Amino acid sequence: MKKYFLVFSFSLMTTSLVLTSCGNSGGGSAEIENTDIVPSGTYKGVAKEVDADEKEIYVETSDGKILELYLKENTKLTKNGQPAVFGDLKQGGQVEVTVEKVGNKLDPKAVNILE
Repeated sequence: MKKYFLVFSFSLMTTSLVLTSCGNSGGGSAEIENTDIVPSGTYKGVAKEVDADEKEIYVETSDGKILELYLKENTKLTKNGQPAVFGDLKQGGQVEVTVEKVGNKLDPKAVNILE
């Protein structure tokens, strides 16, 4: 009986680890691990990943840098210069972002959807 319990416990633990490591199964986008911190400024690029659940986007700039941005309530979001909502952001869409470097993070001040 002890042996059965140990095997069952090990199997349960292994299954749990496998499911946890399979990524984000809650409908959000997968995280990109290697992101870049850039100086404060405005950058054009492509929305490589868009995660509505986290209000997070990853932007790939023209020079290949990947910016991880968590939009906040005070982030100004526009589409072609007009007010927009997060749902207007599409993976693969062109964007222009204005960020402020705060320590080892980027604070998105504005995101303009260009398409």
